[in-house]
Amino acid sequence: QVQLVESGGGLAQAGGSLRLSCAASGISVSDKSMAWYRQAPGKERDSVAVIGTFGNTNYRDSVKGRFTISRDNGKNTVYLQMNSLTPEDTAVYFCKIVGMNYWGKGTLVTVSS
Repeated sequence: QVQLVESGGGLAQAGGSLRLSCAASGISVSDKSMAWYRQAPGKERDSVAVIGTFGNTNYRDSVKGRFTISRDNGKNTVYLQMNSLTPEDTAVYFCKIVGMNYWGKGTLVTVSS
């Protein structure tokens, strides 16, 4: 059974940082591209960052230079380091295996001004 479990969310002040983790089980993600998405209240779920199998990355414009996606294949885990947070980053953050319909339950990030 494939499971993705996100953690690391919480309350942060504007300008602060959080590090999200996505631990995968039931499947090896070392040979798969992984993505972080987020969904703000009343809005659609949007892609935030993607990391390929060779460590190549891609980010949505609004988080470039602030967020960093990384992976630890030995731990079967993907991370999202979020710096210089703004209230606009408030959302539930999800991880996903690219090309597969497996989603975690998400972790809530709330950024106060």
